[in-house]
Amino acid sequence: MNLRTIAWNNLKRRKTRMIFLVAGLLIGVATVVTIVSLGQALTMEAQHRMENFGANIILAPKSDELSLSYGGIDLGGFSIAVSEIAEKDLDKIKEIPNARNIAAVAPKLLGSVSVQGSRVLLMGVDEEKEFHVKRWWTLEGRALESNDELVAGSQVAMTLGLSLGDVVPVNERRMTLVGILHETGSQDDDLLISTLDDAQAILDKPGLITMAEVAALCADCPLEDIVIQLTQALPNVKVTALQQVVKTRMHALNQFQTFSLGIAAVVVVIGALVVFVTMMGSVKERTREIGIFRALGFRRSHVMNLILTEVVAVSTLAGVLGYLIGMGVTSMVMPFFSQAQEGGHSVVHWDPMLGVGALALALVVGSLASYYPALQASRMDPTEALRTL
Repeated sequence: MNLRTIAWNNLKRRKTRMIFLVAGLLIGVATVVTIVSLGQALTMEAQHRMENFGANIILAPKSDELSLSYGGIDLGGFSIAVSEIAEKDLDKIKEIPNARNIAAVAPKLLGSVSVQGSRVLLMGVDEEKEFHVKRWWTLEGRALESNDELVAGSQVAMTLGLSLGDVVPVNERRMTLVGILHETGSQDDDLLISTLDDAQAILDKPGLITMAEVAALCADCPLEDIVIQLTQALPNVKVTALQQVVKTRMHALNQFQTFSLGIAAVVVVIGALVVFVTMMGSVKERTREIGIFRALGFRRSHVMNLILTEVVAVSTLAGVLGYLIGMGVTSMVMPFFSQAQEGGHSVVHWDPMLGVGALALALVVGSLASYYPALQASRMDPTEALRTL
C-alpha cells in the first residue's frame, strides 16, 4: 500500500470533509473564472462594436487656413484654396501593416449648396459605409439607396420646411428626400446628405473627398501605430486620432475588470481560509492515525506528502468543476450584460488557457493553504499521538 492509496482511502472515508474542501475551493475558482470569462466576453463584444460602430480617426487635407469644420475637425472653407483628398488615395490604407484592424473607411465630400434660396452644407457619403459606421443614427423614412436621393438633418429639415417625399432642388438638381435624421445634438443636424457620386457631381469635384472617418480600434495594437502608418501612407493628409473617445470607451471596461478581480481575490482568500481551517481540523482529528503511521516508520516527509496528496486530488477536482461551473454561469448571465443583437445573444468562448489557469489556481491555493497543517502533522510526536489510543 503506497501513499496514494492511503490518501484515496482516507478521502473516501471522509466524504463530508472532502465535499467541504471541494466546495471551498470551487466557489473561489468558479468566481474567478466567471469574472475573467465575463470580462473577456464583454471586452471582445465591446471591441467588435467599437471597431464597427463609430470612427476614432479623422483624415483631413493639410492646410494652414481652414475655416470649414465638421465634428470639431477643421476641414477648409471656400474663400481659400484647399486641396481635397483624391478618393483613390484611400486604397493605400489597405496596404498598411495594421490594415486588418480597420473596420471601415467612410469618405465624405462637403460643400455649400443653394436650396430654396438658402445656403446649406451638403455632405456626400458612401451610403453603405457611412450608415454602417454611424449605427446610432435613427431615421424617419429610410437611408440612402441610390443617386438623386437626400437625407436631411433634423434642424435643416425644420428650417427649410422639408417633409419626406419632397423634391428638393439642390443647385438646380432635383433630388428626393427619403429620410430625416432624428436629432443628434451634433453638426449632423444641419446637413443635407447625399451619395458621394451626387455630391461630387453637384460640387464639380469628381474623384475628390474632403475628409474620411476611419473606424479602427484593436486590443493588440496601439491606435498610435495605426496613426503613424496612415501618416506614412498618406503624406499629404492630416491624420487625427480621437484619443479621448477611445479612452472613454475602454475606461468603463477597465474599471469593471479591476473591481471584479478585486472581488475575485477576496473570494479566493476566503476559499483558502476554508481549506486551511478544514485541514487544521483534519490533522487534529487524525492524531491517532498519524501517530500510528509515524510509529510504523513513516518519515515526516511521508506524512506531509500524504496530506498534500489528498489536497492535490481535492484541488484538481475543484479546479475542473470550478472552470465548468464558472463558464456555465458566464453563459447564463452574459445575455443580461450583453448588447449584442445578432442571434439575440453573445457567444462565450471556452478558452482552454483559462481552464489551465483555473486548475493551476486551485492547486496553488489548496497547496499553500494546506502546507502549514501538513507541516504540523509531520512534526507530530508519535509517542504523544499514541497516548490517545
